[in-house]
Amino acid sequence: MTSAPGTPDRPATTVAVLGTGIMGAAMARSLLRAGLDVRVWNRTHAKAAPLAADGATVADTAADAVRGADVVVAALNDGMAVAAALTAASDGVHRGQILLQTSTVGPDATVELAQRAADLGLVYLDAPVAGTREPAERGLLTVLVSGPSTARAVTGPVLDAIGQRTVWAGEEPGAASRLKLVLNTWVIALVGGVAETLNLAHGLGVEPEAFLDIVRGGPLDTGYLQGKSAALLSGDLTPSFAVTTALKDTRLILEAAERSGVRLDLTAASEARFARAEAAGHGDEDMIATYYAGVPEEHGTR
Repeated sequence: MTSAPGTPDRPATTVAVLGTGIMGAAMARSLLRAGLDVRVWNRTHAKAAPLAADGATVADTAADAVRGADVVVAALNDGMAVAAALTAASDGVHRGQILLQTSTVGPDATVELAQRAADLGLVYLDAPVAGTREPAERGLLTVLVSGPSTARAVTGPVLDAIGQRTVWAGEEPGAASRLKLVLNTWVIALVGGVAETLNLAHGLGVEPEAFLDIVRGGPLDTGYLQGKSAALLSGDLTPSFAVTTALKDTRLILEAAERSGVRLDLTAASEARFARAEAAGHGDEDMIATYYAGVPEEHGTR
């Protein structure tokens, strides 16, 4: 474990981003546009390499990425991936370093990760983000944060760079993750509603544009309805939030609901749809590909 290069009350200038998938790469670019010194690391080096052209330092190891950084941003798929990255980075961290954990991992994994961080001497911020590829690329995410308020000054420049809004949910690690699951329940319900509506239009021979035109601009319209419908109808299923990721988050929601004694019938149905879409080869496509779980088999497989 190395010694700290700075004091905890000065603004962050160096940020390590662990994980350069859809969200991690986008956040790294937003941090670079804000003028911060950014190091990036990904388990598959080739996924991080393109960020060098944007001005990031591409580290060979997680320990190299975090060494001397003021803030470490974790942007990985799940709790196991974050835990593995912390283990890989352990030789480079310093006591008092801030870990901004932006992945959606669920309340239980958040508590476990907070303990791992504490064992390493890190200050843990539970900070899942609301938003997909486009707002992430533009630095317009909403960041939900819970953890020590003493970390606000150091993380301020980072949060301002990646998001248009920061919501502090409390001091307790896990509070932000619980709020994120509630938010994602709504997102999943919206996308499932769009997919099933278009499924029925397909089945009844109704032009989807006729339906979309009726609701456009009215109280039943949403940005998700228009945006996801346009993506599906154009055939552009470039993921902003992939089916596989949506399935993972849906299962986290259902696990949390079961433990709290809440029954979520719509979310359970969404899990089944996402699982069918993934099994049919749509896992890496945008979550609106759940549409293919509701059409005849010849339309739902590749």
